[in-house]
Amino acid sequence: MLKRLFDILFSAGTLIVLAPLMLSVALWIKIDSPGPVLFRQVRVGRGGGYFRILKFRSMRMDTAARGPQLTVGHDPRITRAGAWIRRYKIDEFPQFINVLVGDMSLVGPRPEVPRYVDLYPPDVRDLVLSVRPGITDLASIEYRDESEVLGRSPDPEKAYIEQVLPAKLALCQRYVRERSFAGDLAIIGRSMRVSFARHSPGP
Repeated sequence: MLKRLFDILFSAGTLIVLAPLMLSVALWIKIDSPGPVLFRQVRVGRGGGYFRILKFRSMRMDTAARGPQLTVGHDPRITRAGAWIRRYKIDEFPQFINVLVGDMSLVGPRPEVPRYVDLYPPDVRDLVLSVRPGITDLASIEYRDESEVLGRSPDPEKAYIEQVLPAKLALCQRYVRERSFAGDLAIIGRSMRVSFARHSPGP
């Protein structure tokens, strides 16, 4: 109950504070390339149910449906606006709406597309999907440079399935088993520090 109340209050407050920035980003996306402002994709949520995750669109409409579902390295499908909003994780901001409506939580295992969830071992699937997926989690922090790492692999899809996904699932299981409100606050704090440190200018 406390977690859900915090999710609602934090998300509502954040959307209000970020509204001017989000409107500016939406306008930039619309001017930068043809297509909708928001990108919607089916993900697997709590209990195995499907929902549509929201993101600011960062790819061209004529290429977004092609190629792998993974985005790796300097993907040519990414627009000019998309490169900037992805760098600063601004493309994730609409997910506060997903949190408000109850599809997601602020902290929880990142939701995957169905094709990757189908690869989960049954016991892992049951555990990881027993909670709402989140905007951030331990795996998001540890694998914040996932796109760049996969971009250096000769077979990004294979590297993700055989190396990255199992490691992320291990962190997801750890979160579900050890989760607490204080732990969620710590993860939110770490996520903010990592984002600030990564994008702040050096000395």
